[in-house]
Amino acid sequence: MIKVYAVALVLGVVALVGVVIRTTLTDKALDERWRLVLGAVLGFAMGGMAAEYSPLDISWPVALAIAAVAAAGAVVWVRYATRREG
Repeated sequence: MIKVYAVALVLGVVALVGVVIRTTLTDKALDERWRLVLGAVLGFAMGGMAAEYSPLDISWPVALAIAAVAAAGAVVWVRYATRREG
């Protein structure tokens, strides 16, 4: 499962860099739906990698559940940040 989290992390980081470049060059904000997707992918990847590399002996279903909780947390955070932004 580490490969799945690694691929998600690479895709999320590449998309994040693309978003930063796009918003810098065009002065257009990203749609909230895409912010949620980007947050979910990065949250899933970071939560999964953290669970897999934990010093505890966590099985892969538990690591997957932790990754899903991290993705949900990232979505909640993006919604909160978007509402506070304006």
